Amino acid sequence: MINRRKFVATALLATPFAVAGYGRCWEPTWLKVQNVRLGRGKTGVRLAQFSDLHHKGNRAYLRDVVKTLNSLGPDLCCFTGDLVEDTRYLPETLDILSEIRTPVYGVPGNHDYWSGADFGRIKGCLTATGGDWLLDEQRVVARGQITLTGAAGIYFRAIPAPRADGTLNLLLVHYPSWAKNLGDRSYDLILAGHSHGGQVQIPFIGAPILPDNVDEYAKGRYQSPGGTLYVNPGIGYIADYNFRFNCRPEITVFEV
Repeated sequence: MINRRKFVATALLATPFAVAGYGRCWEPTWLKVQNVRLGRGKTGVRLAQFSDLHHKGNRAYLRDVVKTLNSLGPDLCCFTGDLVEDTRYLPETLDILSEIRTPVYGVPGNHDYWSGADFGRIKGCLTATGGDWLLDEQRVVARGQITLTGAAGIYFRAIPAPRADGTLNLLLVHYPSWAKNLGDRSYDLILAGHSHGGQVQIPFIGAPILPDNVDEYAKGRYQSPGGTLYVNPGIGYIADYNFRFNCRPEITVFEV
């Protein structure tokens, strides 16, 4: 019969291997739907945010993401950057995203620029859904209830100002830190990605490693100088770092 000391020693020895196996084999594709109610009740519009696909050929997983988005029945989907790291995966990515049955509005991320992705081809895919690929552009959507502004990605340029016409002002950016660089402009909601939540969240500590242009906005909801900010932890993973722990891939649904 095993005694307590041997049991504790065995558990401590096994834990790192269990965590490694879970973080590598289970959590990276354990998709989560996070519901966020902003409390204003201004429009009654349902938004779904997804971010940072970094698609590398896992068609079944990306189709599951699309299937989940369709099952949620949002009025529109918002994508906050990084479709691919390698353009050989772009045709497949767009082919699967074209199955989304809701207008998709998106902005580019740093990897979309660095990979040399064809923005014209991406725009064609999103406009076919009824949405658009926004490069420092603005659209009035959701039956005229939302002014949607999209930042061009990694270069801080002339982001259109919020409108003062009673619509809800929604800003899509890739870098969370940009919520602090908007001057005197304030948006009702800012959606960002890029951080991946660090992909690892240590209980009571947080993410040990984060990319640049995140600052204190690692994951979730914040009140920033530019307005209410939500940072989505992403769908995919960076480079070969296919590991998540306590930071599941997420689709975020907002009732605004």
